[in-house]
Amino acid sequence: MSTETRVINIDGMTCGGCVKSVDSALTQLDGVQSVEVDLEGNKASVTYDSSAVAVDAIVEAIEEAGFDAVVAGE
Repeated sequence: MSTETRVINIDGMTCGGCVKSVDSALTQLDGVQSVEVDLEGNKASVTYDSSAVAVDAIVEAIEEAGFDAVVAGE
């Protein structure tokens, strides 16, 4: 298992419901171990098994939940 933690910048979150949507979308992915969504910082810290899920799939899940997402530093 290859555990990584990445910060994903997220645009469009405005309330606690948005946080729940992002959290729910990510925790449903196989390989995601933990998610911490920061509404004020407009970001999520995601710890995942990179051999089970790609960071691109994490970004895609956030976008499918209705938000713009990009890996911090990329």
